[in-house]
Amino acid sequence: MSSDTSPRGAGLRRGRLGTAHLVFFTVAASAPLTVLGGGVTTMYAVSGNTGAALSYLLLAVVLGVFAVGYAAMSRHVSNAGAFYSYIANGLGRAGGVSASFVALSAYNAIQIGLYGLFGAIFGDFMATKFNVELAWWGWALLAWVVVGLLGLLQVDLNATVLAVLLVLECAAVVIFDAVAIGNPAGGQISFAGLAPENLFTAGFGAVLALGIASFTGFESGAIYSEEVRDPRRTVARATYIAVAFTGLFYALSAWALTVLTGPENAPAAAAEAGPGVVFGAIAEYAGVLIADLANVLFITSVLAALLSFHNGVARYAFALGRERVLPEFLSRTGARTGAPVAGSLTQSALAIVVVLAFVATGGDPVLDLFTWLSGVSAVGVVLLMTLTSGAVIGFFGHHRGTGESAWQRRYAPALATALLLAVLGVLVGNFDALLAPDSPSYLSWLLPGITGIAAAAGLAWGAVLRSIRPADYERIGRGATEPVGDRVDPELALTR
Repeated sequence: MSSDTSPRGAGLRRGRLGTAHLVFFTVAASAPLTVLGGGVTTMYAVSGNTGAALSYLLLAVVLGVFAVGYAAMSRHVSNAGAFYSYIANGLGRAGGVSASFVALSAYNAIQIGLYGLFGAIFGDFMATKFNVELAWWGWALLAWVVVGLLGLLQVDLNATVLAVLLVLECAAVVIFDAVAIGNPAGGQISFAGLAPENLFTAGFGAVLALGIASFTGFESGAIYSEEVRDPRRTVARATYIAVAFTGLFYALSAWALTVLTGPENAPAAAAEAGPGVVFGAIAEYAGVLIADLANVLFITSVLAALLSFHNGVARYAFALGRERVLPEFLSRTGARTGAPVAGSLTQSALAIVVVLAFVATGGDPVLDLFTWLSGVSAVGVVLLMTLTSGAVIGFFGHHRGTGESAWQRRYAPALATALLLAVLGVLVGNFDALLAPDSPSYLSWLLPGITGIAAAAGLAWGAVLRSIRPADYERIGRGATEPVGDRVDPELALTR
């Protein structure tokens, strides 16, 4: 590694990414075709709620309010640690370390869980179309190799790969939307799937729990803030675009499914056929060839999400290694590519260990590996967004005269904090909606409890750092370039 890595402080390769690149990263992490084929169908099947499509618009509004303060702070804090650095600068360094542990657990969880989904759907496709039989974990290992190699390359190449995959999968979703709306059940288009009275009824909690998981990844633009051409504008633009696009796209597609099946039949159809509702409709109305291509794009959609989350975790590890919150070797970057090589390799190593552990215990790749870890990730990310909204208020409370309005500095973050706390409560309270019916009951509190354990461990480690390595503690959340004197100590400021 030494021949291809730079020492601590060389940093990520700057100026490689623009707004379009960040949009591709963030939307690819949300994986539109994966959400339609897996998330939307599961939402209808599990909740029985016929107005679930409207939830995507409501959640997009909540996330849009969150993005106001998040985007404003991105103009002043440029750090690959994203949430970690925001919280450290707004709520104190110990809180930042706690948030970093939550972030690593949340993003590693969703990334590793996706290997289970990939192995299952790719294995099924290969067996059905080519009569090639291989255990799910064999296909997962193949994806692991591809993602690991791409993670070592320069970030703009990664963005190009994600752009191609994202455009193609969005085209597949558009095809489904067109055939669904063009062939309504009963010959008449119904808007009952968007009616509020059909959403705010039985199953609403399960809908929110599953819906917020579909947006995981939209907030990842700030992770690349050190590599963009214009940090003060690019992250904000990309975040707003990602929220608006995914919210509208998911709502349209979820509604289109109710048009195809009839609103009252959507839950039963989704429970019976799962993703087959989507790909069966494409095969029937657009042709088998198009359906097969859509299935391939479903597979590449999961692969794109794997790559996007892998890149995000690697950059978190880089930031934490640079500031010596975690071992310093994690800050090593590729001399030629500027990629966070050590973080990338570490994430790959952790992923293979967890996947093989599930294989050894006979766990199901979708019901266990994917579902459990997706739920863990959703709880962690919502908690991080809640804390970040609070951090925005703390940061601008002690950095006046920066040009942001009161709406950006105070009111939008306060509203976002309240809304996200409500979503978090619903998510944790309805966590069993994300589990298979025969899953052990203790998982409904043990799995979301992982986030609490990570937060407590990070808080304790922050206290240890403050005691034994005060110089390193002072560096927390500062990033690569911010001078010491330019920042108000959030812990001192909050006590004034």
